[in-house]
Amino acid sequence: MKSQDIFKRYSKLPTEQNNPRTRDLDRVPLRRVLQKLNYEDMLVPKAVAKAIPQIEKAARAVSRTYLAGRKIYFIGAGTSGRLGVLEAAEIPPTYGVATNVFTALMAGGQSAVFHSKEGAEDVFENGRKEISRLARRGDAVVGIAASGITPYVQGGLAAGRAAGAATVLVTCNPREKTREADIRITLDVGPEPVSGSTRMKSGTATKLALNMLSTASMIISGKVYRNWMVDVKTTSKKLVLRAERITATVGGVSQEEARRLLDLTGNDVKTAIVMARLRVSKEAAVARIKKAKGFLKNILG
Repeated sequence: MKSQDIFKRYSKLPTEQNNPRTRDLDRVPLRRVLQKLNYEDMLVPKAVAKAIPQIEKAARAVSRTYLAGRKIYFIGAGTSGRLGVLEAAEIPPTYGVATNVFTALMAGGQSAVFHSKEGAEDVFENGRKEISRLARRGDAVVGIAASGITPYVQGGLAAGRAAGAATVLVTCNPREKTREADIRITLDVGPEPVSGSTRMKSGTATKLALNMLSTASMIISGKVYRNWMVDVKTTSKKLVLRAERITATVGGVSQEEARRLLDLTGNDVKTAIVMARLRVSKEAAVARIKKAKGFLKNILG
């Protein structure tokens, strides 16, 4: 593509448009600047709400992938890539998922998480090669790109589709109709307060959508009972105390008894809860959980 054509394409992106409401940002009092930024941020949840049907489809796809014992890959560049890194890092301790199930791929490699490597996003082949090396049939690839046209992400989605993986694109460009994505989560937040700065509204909207995607997929995979994270891993003092609190509250026992049960189960919250509620042995609780495929609601109601 010629440089002039590239210029025209990028200049028409929704994420690159100028915001008429903030054209005076550099000449109004600081308080007014903050009020304007806050107003723009308030538009984000409305945009995310409109994408709920798409997020629902993606959450079902991710849940199916997880329950089938397959893997999920987040791939992105810049702010979008870093948000994928957050998801992949935080899901395991929250929902007791093995650390190799959710993987984040970042344009420019691991160092780009901390130091910007803007040119890394422009290489389609890099994204294609990385996903080709990892993804297999039955996996899921979630591409994250505010503009929707990031070559690195497009390459990853293309490779995912070729491998037989489910493909999802999270974007703030409602005009992008990429054929490589089975599901498109479109977050139409409008132009940024500072033109082109997609770490602002686009980043916020993407974070909200990814939170909903990962949380909802884990809920429908049996990782939550009512609103308790019953597969939490006790990897810190805070999480040890949280496990005790969840076991005591849901199990209907004292904190001391919760601690005793957790010691017996190796800090397995689900097993401790079933032991407490049904007054059964560890072995019986494990069997009940296995029969219910991990869904406590099928055991406790």
